[in-house]
Order: sequence, then C-alpha cells, then structure tokens
Amino acid sequence: MRRWIGALPLVLVAGSLVAQDSVPPVDQGVRVGIEYTPGIRPRLVVFPGPGFDSVRSILQRDLDYSDRFELIYVGYQQDGASAGSVNYDLYRKLGAQYGVELTPSGGATVVRLHDLDAGEVRSHQTVIFPPPDAPEFRMAVHQISDEIVRWVTGTSGYAASRLAYVGRKRLWIVDSDGVRNVSLTGADEAVLSPAWSPDGRRIVYTRFNEGMGSLQLLFLAGGSTVTIPSTRNGLNYASAFSPDGRTLAYTRSGEGGTDIFRVDVGDMCCLQRLTVGRYADNLSPTYSPDGRRIAFVSTRAGPPQIYVMSADGTDQELLASFDFGATGSSFAPEWSPDGAQVAFHRAIEGRFQVFVLDLASRRVRQLTSAGRNEDPTWAPDGRHVAFVSTRSGRRQLWIVDTETGRIRQLGTPDAVRLPSWSRRFGGAAGVNH
Repeated sequence: MRRWIGALPLVLVAGSLVAQDSVPPVDQGVRVGIEYTPGIRPRLVVFPGPGFDSVRSILQRDLDYSDRFELIYVGYQQDGASAGSVNYDLYRKLGAQYGVELTPSGGATVVRLHDLDAGEVRSHQTVIFPPPDAPEFRMAVHQISDEIVRWVTGTSGYAASRLAYVGRKRLWIVDSDGVRNVSLTGADEAVLSPAWSPDGRRIVYTRFNEGMGSLQLLFLAGGSTVTIPSTRNGLNYASAFSPDGRTLAYTRSGEGGTDIFRVDVGDMCCLQRLTVGRYADNLSPTYSPDGRRIAFVSTRAGPPQIYVMSADGTDQELLASFDFGATGSSFAPEWSPDGAQVAFHRAIEGRFQVFVLDLASRRVRQLTSAGRNEDPTWAPDGRHVAFVSTRSGRRQLWIVDTETGRIRQLGTPDAVRLPSWSRRFGGAAGVNH
C-alpha cells in the first residue's frame, strides 16, 4: 500500500515478504505438536538520510530476516529537522516504536537505537565500517545488525553468520542473507558433509578419492587443508565438532559396518570407537552444547531413528520416540545452540519433513509440509532453522522461523545438499573469505 500522510515521506509498512508452510494438523503418536503463539513484533524504522545507503539497505534486510520486528520503510525526504535531531512525533505517527539512526562522526559512524515512545536514545555504538567494496564490509554491517536485535530483545540476531553447503560436488559458503556465494573447493574434488568448527575458523568435510572418503580440515584464514590421519581408510563422513573444538565425532563405514568414532583434532590422536554396530548402523553424530552428550542415528530397532549417548559412548538410549511400523525413518539430527531442542528430518507419507524435538517434554513438532524437506541446521540464535527443500522445483536452501513458521528462500546458484550453519562471527574469523 502506498500513501502520503500529510508532509511525511512515502511509507511502506510491511513484514517480511516470505511464504509460510501450511502444516497439516499433527494428530497421532510422536507427531503431536506443541502449540506456539507468535509474539507481538515491535515496529521499527531505519531513519532515512543522506549517505549510508549500502549500510541502511543491509540493516533493513537483516532486521527483517530476524523475524523480531515489523519494518517500516521510509523514503528519504528532508522534514526540516536539524542534523543530529530526530522528529519523534513524525515517526510515532507512523506507528514506529523504535528507530535506528546512522550519523557520521569523523571517520566513524554512530549507530543509535531510539526508543520512540520514551523519546530517548536507548543504546548506541560507534563503528568504523570498511569501504563498501571491501570483502569484510558486509560482515561488519551484519554484526551491528545483530547488536540492534540484542538492544531491543536481549538476544542477538543471526545476521553475522554463514552457511556451508555442497553444490555441484563442491564446498560453498554463503552469508546468512543469501549474498556472496563463494566456492572453497575445486571442480575436480568431490566433497560431502561440511561442518563448522565452533570458532568459525575451520570447516571439516569429506573428500572422495578412489572409493575412499577422508575427512579434511580446511583452515579458512589461509585456505590450507589437513587430512585427519585416522580417516585415510574407509568412508568417513557426517562429522561434528565438540563445543570446545578439540574433538571430532564422525561416521565411518567399512566392512565391519557403520559406526561412530571420535578423534582429538588438536593433537590428531586418541581415536576412540563410540558405537558397536552388531548388525546395526550408527551414524550422524551431533554434540549437545555442553559437550556431555551426542545424539545420533541408529538402525538397531529397525528403521533409522534418533538416539542419544554420553560423549564417551556409554548410556545409549532412544531419544525421539517412534511407533514401530508407523513412524518413518529419521535422519540428520542437530542439537540447538541452547540445548533445548534437536532438529531432524523424518519420512512422512513418503516424503521427508523437518521436525524439532523438545527435550524437556520429548514431544516432536513438524515444521514443514510442502515438498521434500531435509538436513536441518540451526542458526546461532536458536530460533531459525535452515534446510534443503524441493518446494521450488529443485533442491534449494530455505530458512524457517520456528516460532512463527515464516519461511524464506536463500539464494544459491545450483541445487544444494547438506547445509551447516556457522555460529555468529564476532570478529575477523571467517570474514574475508
């Protein structure tokens, strides 16, 4: 809707231009869901003004994608206010509760969050943004976007993060808003199963060579890779870092079956087998945020389902309940950053759909229904989940807000597989790639 309000600038009030899954009622067995009521989103405006067009554009998109605000978009028009002043009454008439102001200060930029109802500055930070054509520019803006989310809500956003994924058998990374797809491996190297280290400085992935699959540690700062010695034989894949980044749990398939091992990647030593197949396959480990437990997939009861064990391999038990003969196979668990949930995909009526398991209640909730959806991975805010979906006709990355169900597509140049979401970048780690 477009309209003029008195002497105000052109205004478009809108939420995210996103789709929403029409999830069917969950009415039996472990498919009984938890009821979520979307919270009220405060209305926020990024104040117009001369300059800062690139910063302002990225900020607005990040804040919209955070799903924490209803954005009010205002075209620039001088309203008679002096430099450094804000016409609170003008923006309150538009229904805005918060406003973000960008003002120059020498060679820096002062970012202020205004509480429009109170008529005062709530928080501010001075930032030196790199030049817009610098490779680290967009990440610097993403970081201040996350700060603005924290100023209002108390928890940071996820803008300053990246996703790794497999496309055309190569390893790629992309910013959380779908910009800057960068290939990290060559066309002659077939890869699988990327996973970020907790500090965002390394990515582990599987490299295929003559029927084998070894695990490679890619150091983002210089682009060098190291083969993990214990993975030179057999097929090694679906790996996960421990929260401290020193240990790697992974899946090994060979003549003796498929089981989970762990190795110290600091000293490249101390290989330990955590599961013993005994005619069953065990795969796809994921660490809890405290490092004390590992969720994984096992076929010990028949179809693949989600189990859990202590980090040393003891106390193995079923994690996500299922009805034998009725509940479909379950795969690809990933623990949420706050430790409260595990996301995974499960076969429902012949198609995979994404679910989340609430660990306190052990209840499972279905997140998707359109198309085939699989391989969920958590954003660092613990609220959003990325996954691969065929809903647009080919395998693409999508992101769902688990609290509201709002969904958006993440742009990638080719069909994708096996995404892995990094944690939030707070400094230079991973920024320049």
